[in-house]
Amino acid sequence: MYSDAAKRPAALSDTQQVTRRTGTLLSQRIWIPKLLYVALPYFYLVSGIAALIATLYIGSWIWVLPHYLLFSAVCLHMGLLIYRRRLRSDNDGD
Repeated sequence: MYSDAAKRPAALSDTQQVTRRTGTLLSQRIWIPKLLYVALPYFYLVSGIAALIATLYIGSWIWVLPHYLLFSAVCLHMGLLIYRRRLRSDNDGD
């Protein structure tokens, strides 16, 4: 018994069409200048260290402290992650 279900394209609802278009938009590669690409891990590391040092000078607005610490942790983590991946890919090419 043969079916002809594969011959007809399925009609997508409006929500499904928007989801399909958004998925392709988010999965596209972004091209940035080489200078910015090279400087990215160092920017993250400097931003994380600056935010960590800034927490020492927070006096009266103590509610801001967790935000600064979280931001510094994320920046340091991303900077080290990108730096390690680049070192690993450079060593694999040798």
